[in-house]
Amino acid sequence: MAMRIMIQGTMSNAGKSLIAAGLCRIFRQDGYRVAPFKSQNMALNSFITKEGLEMGRAQVMQAEAAGMEPTVAMNPILLKPTNDIGSQVIVNGEVIGNMSARDYFAYKKKLVPDILAAYHRLEEQADIIVIEGAGSPAEINLKENDIVNMGLAELLNAPVLIAGDIDRGGVFAQLLGTQLLLEESERRRVKGFIINKFRGDVSILAPGIRMLEERGGVPVVGVVPYMQISLEDEDSLTTRFDARQEAAVDIAVIRFPRISNFTDFSVFEQFEDVSLRYVDSVEKLHHPDMILLPGSKNTMEDLKWMRQNGLEAAILHRSAETFIFGICGGYQMLGKQIADPHGVETGGVIRGMGLLPVTTELGEQKVRTRVGGEILGGMLDGCELNGYEIHMGISRPEGDCEPFCRIRDEITGKERTDGIFAGNVCGTYVHGIFDHGSIAGKIVRHLAERKGLVLGEDGVDYGLFKEQQYDKLAATLRKYLDLDAIYKMMREYETKERGVWDVRQTADETVEDRAVGSGGL
Repeated sequence: MAMRIMIQGTMSNAGKSLIAAGLCRIFRQDGYRVAPFKSQNMALNSFITKEGLEMGRAQVMQAEAAGMEPTVAMNPILLKPTNDIGSQVIVNGEVIGNMSARDYFAYKKKLVPDILAAYHRLEEQADIIVIEGAGSPAEINLKENDIVNMGLAELLNAPVLIAGDIDRGGVFAQLLGTQLLLEESERRRVKGFIINKFRGDVSILAPGIRMLEERGGVPVVGVVPYMQISLEDEDSLTTRFDARQEAAVDIAVIRFPRISNFTDFSVFEQFEDVSLRYVDSVEKLHHPDMILLPGSKNTMEDLKWMRQNGLEAAILHRSAETFIFGICGGYQMLGKQIADPHGVETGGVIRGMGLLPVTTELGEQKVRTRVGGEILGGMLDGCELNGYEIHMGISRPEGDCEPFCRIRDEITGKERTDGIFAGNVCGTYVHGIFDHGSIAGKIVRHLAERKGLVLGEDGVDYGLFKEQQYDKLAATLRKYLDLDAIYKMMREYETKERGVWDVRQTADETVEDRAVGSGGL
């Protein structure tokens, strides 16, 4: 049986994901096998495992911190919003369909066996499981049949730490108010508070901490400072979309209303002379050196959005001189046409941007796979690539086109070409392509050279950079969290659970012995 600790928050973006990732790295450093777990995640940033299954990227980030290969057992339920009131529901890495919020609310209790089975699979390979909640456990309209916060803590018999975001203000009301709205049995599970994202002199907080502990009846196990850590965050609340000052090399990402997998571009943030800006209007576009069209959960609607607000026309105007790169949905938009005969998105046919000689037909079956291979042309000719594909369409080149890359499907073993080069424009279905090797560095140097600039950086080892960030996160949490108290509460729950299990095992053995002694049942 694995020890476990659950991190819940007073709200979304209270810092649960980073705290969970930091604990994963700390426990790993302390010699334990560690796994993250989040029963249900809502995100458009997703990842494909080695088995070809889909999961949320937040748990991939935590798995990296734990030094484990990501598996869907770490995130058995993924909800990918399709509109304001509905989502695509993915269970154990497979799409089971689209549901309205109301329908899913009525259905989700049926997924408890899948949640428990996933958790028990993790127990077979981990000494400690770090569990993350979602949103707030005090959302009284969602408490019935809860499977991700206190309901999950009850299912797994997990001790709970509640994190509050002091940077937004009102952290004492956040923490005490959350506790007040819990049931008595739920309050008994709360073993401590964490005050997160603090700036300033912690001694000033002392009176508030004393009051919080007196009224809450549990200790404050840490006051964590606001950390300058560059790791993946929740896509709906990321600060990456905030305006940034333009640098020597300026890269603009089109921020679609239904943008997905924007983490494809995070590596560019690590270059000192590069600005990575997310833009949603012509006024913000300016004259970047490269325009990136990311993935989209609804490609046709996001293309219509660009057409209506003038961004499409602005990109077309700049296409002769600006490097334009589309990934997945962005690649589909750059083609001549997108057809949706099965009503996967909105149905019908829509004209594409016409910058690539390709037509796309959306299909009912989602393509999910990991790939590796080689880029075949342009400034990236000969570069090795690794990544993954998640898409609902098939794109067919027209005429004599230059493919972007030759790839080997790691799930099926089949080889094929993918994507297209056409002058300054190219597109591909491969997510994560910029993370590998020297690809991002070569792009940055090429863009700089076109402007007559010579940059001092040779490139970024993005894998090494992330490892350094995980270590930095762990070092900060070691300094500001009471780890002795956290280990103690985990061991107390493990001891209680093991005692119950031992009693049950003894009882089962007694029944079995009696059955054998009487000639069987």
